[in-house]
Amino acid sequence: MRLREIELFAQMTDDQLDWLSSVTEESRLRDGETLFRDGDPATHFYVLLDGELVVTKVVDGREELLTRHSTHPRPGDGHDAKPSAAHRFTGELPLLTDGSYLATATAVGDTAVLVCPKSAFFEMLVRCPTVARVLLPVLAWRITSSEIQARNRATVTALGTLAAGLAHELNNPAAAVARAAQELGPVIDRLGETAQRWGSVANDRERSALREMIGEIVRTPPTADTDPVTLADLEDAVGDRAAELGAEQSAPLATALAERGLGQEWLSVRVCGMRPEAVATALDQLSVLLEAHALTDQLQSAGPRISALVAATRDYAHLDRAPRQEFSVTDGLEATLTMMRPQLAGLRIVRDYAPDVPTVTGYPTELNQVWTNLIDNALDAMDGKGTLTLRTCLQGSCLTVEIGDTGQGIPADSLSRIFEPFYTTKDVGKGTGLGLHLSYRIVTQRHGGSLTARSAPGDTWMVVRIPVNGTPTKGDA
Repeated sequence: MRLREIELFAQMTDDQLDWLSSVTEESRLRDGETLFRDGDPATHFYVLLDGELVVTKVVDGREELLTRHSTHPRPGDGHDAKPSAAHRFTGELPLLTDGSYLATATAVGDTAVLVCPKSAFFEMLVRCPTVARVLLPVLAWRITSSEIQARNRATVTALGTLAAGLAHELNNPAAAVARAAQELGPVIDRLGETAQRWGSVANDRERSALREMIGEIVRTPPTADTDPVTLADLEDAVGDRAAELGAEQSAPLATALAERGLGQEWLSVRVCGMRPEAVATALDQLSVLLEAHALTDQLQSAGPRISALVAATRDYAHLDRAPRQEFSVTDGLEATLTMMRPQLAGLRIVRDYAPDVPTVTGYPTELNQVWTNLIDNALDAMDGKGTLTLRTCLQGSCLTVEIGDTGQGIPADSLSRIFEPFYTTKDVGKGTGLGLHLSYRIVTQRHGGSLTARSAPGDTWMVVRIPVNGTPTKGDA
């Protein structure tokens, strides 16, 4: 009998095969025809009789090939790495979890499948124990493989988040450094020229007056609360007055004085003691000096910003430390926010960190991936607007981290299932159903803690508890 040639049915008795034939039917697919689609309710179990099926899934807008099922395995298909029966059937996992299909299966060439309804599939597991002995190892392998794929995908996503966040945040200081470096050369040349002219014109009293002007300007901090219109008017007035006094390069001088609230009156008073032939040269020298000061200030402010971003990246990835170590969870949360800053635009971020929380011992890189997953889910729920809250506190022997959002909330009938593998409330193509499951395993199995959720529309909280003394928590409550 044809079915007995399939490993899944090889140990069935003749009566069992007769029964199976009576409750199933053969279906033929043309090349490119879809057997089932990702997200469709799972209604059947399928056994490949002849031909080939490719199983794909759209993740974040990209179609990924998950596996091939074929009656004639080709070199490079990877069948040696999985149970021999795995390439001959599909659809069992969503039936067992009472969910939807987790991917899309498409025929390659003319393909024949045995179609087994859901009710017959469960009856087969009871009637035919030999089927379960073949199916269960394949099921375990598929779950493990899916988790490994999801973990690898999460790593790639984390690296993408890291790279995108770092590139975005580095753009401004790096551009400031490049711009200042490009402009500094010509400014230094002009500084030499004006210094030579000023040295040949000025007397000692005028040199002293210019030094006092420079000192007063440098000591006066910029005025932060001046509105742009007022600032522009003041800058124009100072520039016009400097030009009247003969200055050829008045723009940097006008900008520096206007930013400090020093107007044309201040300028007139400071140069009134100079000889007319020295005023223009003094203002040109002052203007170029202030331009050079502004460029060096840009370099000085950009450098620490770049260093801070590099430090945040190191803290997020913990590139220079052993996997298991003592670390600050708050630092990890802050590093995660830094890496995700481009995605946080438009949101209100509330930090409620208790000052006395202790360090914990564990795997900071893995926990940072948990924070990334939880924050990313919160952002999806809020759709670009709302409040994201991060809270830490010490409760008994556990450090508690709460991540809250004001999004649409998790449906009550889904709340108890969100940590199950392959379960997702996101639209098809926007989630694998493994992000929260992997986060749950990292928290509970790797750190002996707990991960729970509570939710109402506009008020959702993910609660992570991690024992600070290495003792697992008792339950998830």
